[in-house]
Amino acid sequence: MKITPAQLNKFSMFKLPSAWLCGVRVKAINDKSCTTTVTHRWINQNPFNSMFWAVQGMAAELSTGAIVIGKIREEKTKISMLVANNKANFSKKAKGKITFECTDGHLIDEAIKNTITTGEGQTFWMQSVGRDEVGDIVSTFDFEWTVKVK
Repeated sequence: MKITPAQLNKFSMFKLPSAWLCGVRVKAINDKSCTTTVTHRWINQNPFNSMFWAVQGMAAELSTGAIVIGKIREEKTKISMLVANNKANFSKKAKGKITFECTDGHLIDEAIKNTITTGEGQTFWMQSVGRDEVGDIVSTFDFEWTVKVK
């Protein structure tokens, strides 16, 4: 995969400014997984003194979507991507530095291959798990991505 964390962080500064301002950053990416982080601060807090759920969602979505972006960039065909659905579960207050990891990169290859072959849109679910600094799960997000040849 030719996409780097620095490229994705620069991309988020210009194309996803709310995520960038809230502190969402890509830390690592390859063709199978992506790790993002966000730290609880004043700008991303909720009234309950923890991280706002939508900020967690931005970090989680980026950890899944970055892999999709990277795989699409490898193709010679123009392919669009979009989140069709999402589900989330919150199990603990998000305080401190939260790390989201998605390890579902293997799910993308078949969907891209099928949309190129058939010309029809394809969907697949990817999961991102957010953990605090001691390793406890604070939230789990599932995103249904769609890919389609343009």
